[in-house]
Amino acid sequence: MAAPFRLGLIQMAPEKTVADSLEKAAARVAEAAKAGANVVCLPELFATPYFCRNQDHAAFGLAEPIPGPTTAAMATAAKAAGVVVVAPLFERRGPGCYQNSLAVLGPDGEHLGVYRKMHIPHDPGFEEKFYFAPGDLGFKAFDTPFGRVGTLICWDQWFPEAARATALKGALVLCYPTAIGWHPSEKAEYGERQRDAWITVQRGHAIANGIYVAAINRVGIEGGGEGYGETLEFWGSSFVADPSGQIVAQAGIAKEEIITAVIDPQIVETQRRHWPFLRDRRIDAYGGLCRLYGE
Repeated sequence: MAAPFRLGLIQMAPEKTVADSLEKAAARVAEAAKAGANVVCLPELFATPYFCRNQDHAAFGLAEPIPGPTTAAMATAAKAAGVVVVAPLFERRGPGCYQNSLAVLGPDGEHLGVYRKMHIPHDPGFEEKFYFAPGDLGFKAFDTPFGRVGTLICWDQWFPEAARATALKGALVLCYPTAIGWHPSEKAEYGERQRDAWITVQRGHAIANGIYVAAINRVGIEGGGEGYGETLEFWGSSFVADPSGQIVAQAGIAKEEIITAVIDPQIVETQRRHWPFLRDRRIDAYGGLCRLYGE
């Protein structure tokens, strides 16, 4: 059985330029490594503003290929710190084709693979269908020198099918880089229940799959004059839940933080022995899941 490893989550806000955001992220990766992290995850679209707050053709200029500047910078940071880095970015596949993606970069600076966000939201302030084609690589889990890591992105975290499909690929932990927050006009009435629902559904994925779940959110207020539509307040709250759904590490709501937690394969094994949900699945009876709705 693989040895335990330490996961680090970097809760951060972007800087005013991509170059400054990359420099900041590299420093945070080094800091997480000093805190003992072996695998370090950054938030969704960490190097840019969350431009999906409205529909702006100019924002396509923020996209870049893989490999490209962001993956190069984070590969350098990964190699310098001797860690795996999960680096989300706005991917340019070609003219007019863009996706919300992440690259997994190994401790020698090598590219371990790419995941492209499968579920694309479209709500006021989260106009992602304007920018992103849905993922075309399916659900992914990546072998790293420290353990097998599953990756999903933000809106994916609401779908039990995505968590299950990734868990079945042998992941020990599901990492969800995230950009989620409050509309200021809704926060007073709905804010706490929205945040609680976000935490609860992911704890449910941990329990149902006997797996660690990690959510890595942005933090801070974006908007108020720099473009890209209405103001959003990202609620931070990055956390790690263990296979019984208990939160074992969590950041605050309003500030940048680095948190770490141990991912222990033996705990996954023990949890699944006692609560054998994967054993008792009725895979012969789930055909209806391949239909959108109804009979």
